Amino acid sequence: MAEHESRTTRRTVHLDQVDRQLLERLRTDARVPVTQLARDVQLSPAPVSRRIARLEQEGVIRGYVTVIDDRAAGDLHAFVEIRLTGDTETGDLEEQLRQMAEVEHFFTVAGDPDVLVRLRVHDVDHLQRVVNTIRRTRKVTGTKTMIVMYDWSRSEDVGVG
Repeated sequence: MAEHESRTTRRTVHLDQVDRQLLERLRTDARVPVTQLARDVQLSPAPVSRRIARLEQEGVIRGYVTVIDDRAAGDLHAFVEIRLTGDTETGDLEEQLRQMAEVEHFFTVAGDPDVLVRLRVHDVDHLQRVVNTIRRTRKVTGTKTMIVMYDWSRSEDVGVG
């Protein structure tokens, strides 16, 4: 639970325009060389490296990932809306769902539902097993599942093929 609390109370880091330019460029290509980043923001490589190190140290950059074309890999995504009993702490559910490899994102949201989870599964049968597991989770009163048919954020428009 302490980890959940630390995320919700994390301080905001001051970012200047150069930091924001670096972050935007790294969002689209985390493997871009520092020399190219330096040219993009019109600085030399050394200060760009220091800025990136600071952004990593301050937790603004939390890691680097490989983006996989899930359709090519044969996977599909789904969102599951989860409704909880009134006395359930969302952090408790988060810890349980964190143990499930299929859970990619966990969002607490205002309104109905209480929680929105993004899953990555191999097929519809796999999805059914995962949703059944979530339904059996303590204090879940209901779910609604939506299969993602197209995800523009992972399309060629943003450099992901």
